[in-house]
Amino acid sequence: MDSLIELLASQKAWEEFLAHRLRKGRFSWREFDEADLFVEGEKYIPVAEKILSGGRLDPPRKKFVNKMGSEKKRVVYSYCREEMAYLKALSFLLYKYDSLFAPNCYAFRRGIRATDAVLKVNKAVRDRCLWAYKADIHDYFNSIPVEKLLPVLKEMLSDDPLLYSFFERMLSDDRVVIDGEIVRERHGVMAGVPTAPFLADVCLSAMDHWFEERGVVYARYSDDIIVFAEDADTLGLYKDKILEFISSFSLEINPSKEKIYSPDEPYEFLGFKCLNEIIDISDAAIEKMKGKIRRKMRSTLRWKKRKGISDEETAARMIRYFNRKFYDIDPDSDGRTLTWARWYFPVLTTTAGLSEIDHYLQQSLRTVFSGHHKTTGRLTPYATLQRLGYLPLVHEYYQYLENK
Repeated sequence: MDSLIELLASQKAWEEFLAHRLRKGRFSWREFDEADLFVEGEKYIPVAEKILSGGRLDPPRKKFVNKMGSEKKRVVYSYCREEMAYLKALSFLLYKYDSLFAPNCYAFRRGIRATDAVLKVNKAVRDRCLWAYKADIHDYFNSIPVEKLLPVLKEMLSDDPLLYSFFERMLSDDRVVIDGEIVRERHGVMAGVPTAPFLADVCLSAMDHWFEERGVVYARYSDDIIVFAEDADTLGLYKDKILEFISSFSLEINPSKEKIYSPDEPYEFLGFKCLNEIIDISDAAIEKMKGKIRRKMRSTLRWKKRKGISDEETAARMIRYFNRKFYDIDPDSDGRTLTWARWYFPVLTTTAGLSEIDHYLQQSLRTVFSGHHKTTGRLTPYATLQRLGYLPLVHEYYQYLENK
C-alpha cells in the first residue's frame, strides 16, 4: 500500500482532494479556480518531492491574531502557500485513520459536525438527573509536548513509516520565524497548521477510549471536554481521571473555563446552554458577541467622526458588517460559509439568547445614530433600522425553521 506521502506526489490524489472540498462547500468558485490552477500546473511537486526524499518544511511563521469575540490575542502558525496547500491535502488523506478514534471524539471527524456533539450529548442526558464537569485545555495545540506525542503517533501510523517520519521531522523542528527572524521555541502541533486538529485528536485518544469503553456520557471537541455522572462522587472520579490524562501530557486546564454543574442547572458546551429539551446560546457566547458588537460600535463611531459620514450611512455600514457575520450576506459569497447563524440555528430550541443579542445590537445601532446610550430608543425608530437592512436574529431563525 502506498504511503500518504507517496500519494501526494501524484495528481490524482490532488484532484480527489479538490473535488471533495468543492462538494463540501469549502471553496468559493474563485478559490477553486486558484486551487485548480495550482494542481493543473503541478505546483505541488517541489514540496511533495522534497518531503518524499526526507526533507523538512521551511520554518513556519508565528503570528498573533485576535481571538474571535475578544480583544485577546492567540498564537497561530503558517507555512508558505505551497507547503500549506500540501498540508491541507495531507489532512484530507488523514481521514484514513478516522476509525481509530473513539466515537466520543468529535473534532476532525469525517461526516461529523461539532454540533453533533451537542445534540448527541443532550439526547443522552435529557430528563436524567446527572452531574456534569466541563473543562478546557489551556492553549492546547501549541502546548502539546512533541516528545510525548510522537510515541502515540508512531503507534497509530505504524502502517505508514514514511508518514510518521515526516511528522517527526516537522514537529521536532523547533525553528519558527518571528518578525522575519528565525528563532527556536517549543510550539506543539502548531495552531493554524492544517494537520494540527488531527494531531490534537491523537494526543488524547487514550482518554476518549477510556470513557467510551466504560459507557460514560462524555464528549471531547479538541480542547473542550464534558463528562456526566449519576452522583457527585462519581463525577469527582471522572474529573480526576481527566486531570490524570491531561497531566500525563504536561497540559493544563484553563481554570476560568472549568466548571461543575448540578443536575438542576443547565450545562454549557461548545457555545450552547442545555437543560433537557431546551438548547440555547451559552452565556459565554452571548457575552462574546456583545463584546464584538460593543467594539464594532465604538470603531464605527470613530470612523463616523473622522470621515464626517451621515448617521444613516454609518449605521448601514455596521448593519452590513453584522449581516455578514451572522448570515454571510455578501454578493461575492458562495453562501456556504460557516456563519454564526449557521452554527446555532440547526441546534437551538429557544430564541431567548437570540432575542438578547437582537436587543443589544439594536441599542448599539441607535447609539451610532445619537452618539449616546441614553434615550436612544426615541431617536431612531425600528422601521429605520429595517430600511437600512437590519435583519433580527429571531426573525431569521423562524425563517430558517420554515425553510428547513
